[in-house]
Formats: sequence, C-alpha cells, structure tokens
Amino acid sequence: MVTRFAPSPTGRLHLGHAYSAWLAWERVQQAGGQFLLRFEDVDYTRVREEYYRGIEEDLAWLGMTWEAVPWRQLDRLVNYESALEELRAQEVLYRCFCTRRDLVAAAPQEGDGMAIYPGTCRQLTAEDEAARLEAGKGFAWRMDMAKAAQRVGDLTFEDKRFGRQTVKPMLLGDPVLARKDIATSYHLAVVVDDAAQRVSDVVRGEDLLDSTHVHRVLQALLGLPEPKYFHHGLVVDEEGKRLAKRYDSLAIAQLREEGCSVEEVLQRAGIG
Repeated sequence: MVTRFAPSPTGRLHLGHAYSAWLAWERVQQAGGQFLLRFEDVDYTRVREEYYRGIEEDLAWLGMTWEAVPWRQLDRLVNYESALEELRAQEVLYRCFCTRRDLVAAAPQEGDGMAIYPGTCRQLTAEDEAARLEAGKGFAWRMDMAKAAQRVGDLTFEDKRFGRQTVKPMLLGDPVLARKDIATSYHLAVVVDDAAQRVSDVVRGEDLLDSTHVHRVLQALLGLPEPKYFHHGLVVDEEGKRLAKRYDSLAIAQLREEGCSVEEVLQRAGIG
C-alpha cells in the first residue's frame, strides 16, 4: 500500500488537513506500506517557501513521518507536458481562449456550486482559432469530454465509503488540463503524479469525489493504473462550513502556540 498527503503550500495546515493526513498515514501504519508527502504547488502565485517548511513542521509535530524527499509539482512540469502531448495526439483536447470574465458571463456560479463550462471554444472553426493565435491571445487546454468518453468507454472506480461508482464523464463538463499561466492543472498533475509514485490508495475529502470522474477518464486515456479511493467526510466549523486556510484560529501552528497537545488537536480534528 502507498498513500500520499498532497497539500498546497499556500498557507499553514488546519484541522481539516490534520484529519485527512492522519487517515492516510494511519492506513499505511496498519498495512505496513508507504506514506508520501507531495506539494501541489502549481498555483505558484500564492505559494511561499515558508509554507513548505511549515507544513512539514506541522506534520512532524503531529507524529507523522513520510518516505523520501517530498515531491514538488513545479519540478515536474516536463512530465505534465508529456502527458498533454499524448492527449493532443489522441485529439481529445482543444484550445480555450475564454477569459475569466467570459467564463462568468457564460456560466455564472451559484452559491458554492461549480460552474460548468458551456463549451464555447469547442465550437471554434479552424479559421477562428488561427485568428486568435495570430492575435497573440492566451489559451488554456481543455479536454473534450464527449470525445474522451467515447474513446474510453464505460468506467467505474471503487470508493471505500461510497462503494463502486459509475464514472460520469460529463459531470464537470470540459475540464482545464493546462492553464494559461502554467502548463498543467490540478486534474492532470494529480493523475500523472499518483501513477508515477505508485499510489495505490488515494485518501482525500469528499469535496473531490466529483473530480475522480475526470481522473478516471484521464487514467484510461493515458494507460495509467487505477488506485483505490477513500473520500472521507469533511471537518466543518460550528456553522457547518468546510474549513479553509482563512480559519487561522484553527491552524495547527496556532493551536500549538496556544498550548494544545497533539492529542487535543487530533481530538478536535475528529480523530480518536
């Protein structure tokens, strides 16, 4: 068994992170496998070097250890480009020239729901695309999910909590696989890295359950192995809202400074 914890170094860890990391780490302790730490740092404008160190410090204080030197996704851009090239060869990608303003206008987001891209640039003619490229307009690479689904056929994945799931390729529309500002995205990077690190069991929050439908399609297209999944429940605040890094009062470092013990922090995270 190989599990991983893959936080973004854009802030210090909070109780929700502690819960997710502990679940992954504990599974390995019971099975005698490997626990890996990986930094999902492609959102480089928000990344700070002190957050890498802070995350390692928080995990070590909680008593967790990991194998080898933690991977940083910013060091692996060539690997994601190789995967993109393979997907382009399969003709399941298209250029999206839409700006953030275009996206909001075309698919406004309501509440906490995720806006589904309406496929605006999927309809571009070759002439329209060439004109935009000649004008120097930036673009992202999106996956044409209809084409991808036709290529891979019916898929499923196994989740420890939710059971066997039938993949719904169109659940999130046509996802971005390479952003305008960097040659990858969460979906592509996580799939490529999980395969490269031979991750057998993916432990993460239920807020990423829908993303797994995209990941299974990518795994099938790229000929990558299918891990087992466990999408656990989320740690929420007193109002039932999911914790985020803006909750400084629930940051592990802050709780430690206030004198909380490891046992108290884990208990507040819902462990033990």
